[in-house]
Amino acid sequence: MTLQSKLDAFKADFEAGKPPYNVPYSVIGTMRRATAELIASGAAHKALKAGDRLPEFTLFDPDGKTVSSADLLAHGPLVISFYRGVWCPYCNMELQALEEALPKFRELGATLVAISPQNPVNSRKSIRQNNLSFPILSDPMNNVAATFGLRFEMQDYLVDLYKSLKNDLPAFNGDRSWTLPMPARYVVGQDGVILYAEVNPDYTHRPEPEDMLPALKLAASRRDAV
Repeated sequence: MTLQSKLDAFKADFEAGKPPYNVPYSVIGTMRRATAELIASGAAHKALKAGDRLPEFTLFDPDGKTVSSADLLAHGPLVISFYRGVWCPYCNMELQALEEALPKFRELGATLVAISPQNPVNSRKSIRQNNLSFPILSDPMNNVAATFGLRFEMQDYLVDLYKSLKNDLPAFNGDRSWTLPMPARYVVGQDGVILYAEVNPDYTHRPEPEDMLPALKLAASRRDAV
């Protein structure tokens, strides 16, 4: 079963209000409105693309250790997944799919990290609940996401909806910005050039992990040729 088929099945049950979700249709309508507006804004077209250079970053892992993009690239190609948070079931299913594909990434010499605005406590929770063997790096206020062109500010009506659903992002993230990253996936070669980029303002759609393998094979071949 593909990642997207799992996401589609979850979405169908969620929007149908099946237990345990029991979500009113008004909530579904608000979520659809927010997604449609983000798509229409063209924000995704402004995000970094294949051929662009990776913005250098240094973030903290869940144990409080600093992790820099330079150190990660020193070991080989880099796979980056921008993750909204432990509260997002679509993101959690994506992380699980990436974990399943991780052996293939490692065979090609690649390192995988996720980047999230959530605080380290919630990153540790995400890792534990999803049985991950790769780190989730904390990106306060989505500042690194902003350098990728992924950060967006939530509309007031969407903030109100999140509050009504007890999705208190300031508590999850440790800041009051009410911003999120658009879900995104990147493959970066050791020279710092982005080889693969997938950004989707519709959080219910995610690429398959295997879609990155051609870019990772290219990165591996370039490394072997040096």
